[in-house]
Amino acid sequence: MGADDTVKNRSQQVKGKAKEVTGKATKNKKLEYSGKKDMAAGEIKERTS
Repeated sequence: MGADDTVKNRSQQVKGKAKEVTGKATKNKKLEYSGKKDMAAGEIKERTS
């Protein structure tokens, strides 16, 4: 796993967290769940790489 892959995976996690927090603040469940999905995908990619 290269450093660029790590950065991509971490940025996906951060983006997901931002979406989740924004979804909670605006009571937008779709955005909140989308953020959780992005966070999980980034974590999985990071662990399997």
